[in-house]
Amino acid sequence: MAVLRPSALRLLRPWVSTLVVVAGWEAVARLGLVRPEVLPPPSALLTTATAMTVDGTLPGALVVSLGRVAAGAGIGITVGVALGLVAAFWRTGADVVDKPVQMLRTIPFTALTPLLILWFGLGESPKILLVVVATLVPMYLNTLGGVRAVDPALVEVATAYRLSAWQTATQVLLPGALAPILVGLRHALGIAWVAVIVAETVNASSGIGYLLTTARTYVRTDQVMVCIAVYACLGLATDSLVRALERRLLRWDRPAPAGTAPGATTRRTP
Repeated sequence: MAVLRPSALRLLRPWVSTLVVVAGWEAVARLGLVRPEVLPPPSALLTTATAMTVDGTLPGALVVSLGRVAAGAGIGITVGVALGLVAAFWRTGADVVDKPVQMLRTIPFTALTPLLILWFGLGESPKILLVVVATLVPMYLNTLGGVRAVDPALVEVATAYRLSAWQTATQVLLPGALAPILVGLRHALGIAWVAVIVAETVNASSGIGYLLTTARTYVRTDQVMVCIAVYACLGLATDSLVRALERRLLRWDRPAPAGTAPGATTRRTP
């Protein structure tokens, strides 16, 4: 009997609960405890996904949704970090920026969608702008909190060395606030997929959300669940990418190897 290596066990362990749920779902569907029209088994969803992939429906929609998320998240993340730095570094900047962003944070996507359509029509602009708004807010909040938590002594050193505001922001504040900013990035990308779902289910003619709406109209539960599964996988993939980036960028903040002094870390200047 083959024995899994410890490295393989570590890779498999996070997926055990998911595999158990999928196996239970398949068993419930196969035993006829739930009608297939209500809850198709995972094997049926795999068949549907394969058919949608072969005929090009799913890949085409996936490319469109990925493009919208990439464009919107790229703008929203950049603007959110910039506004967070402005609000954290200058008191006047905080007075100008903070209240509008906080008000924007309380507005649900469903309220913004019709307004953006009225302003920008039915093209790509309102869909991308909705993702921009969704990603801007968490990046702003995490950047603001992270920069304000940076040791003031570091800013004093930057002032003593006569660093410019730009140098202080990029060489002192951003590296010092990197951990919370990356947490904000994970949150922002997760919300980006929620925003694109909302955008693509209202007056859209392409994208995964459009497929979802069409499948709902024709009562294709299997296609609806395939679209939901695709969104889940995309969200998990983007989160995994950010976590990999986090491990790479925050290596300097990891605990020291065994055998070093208690409480020591491998921290070095970012």
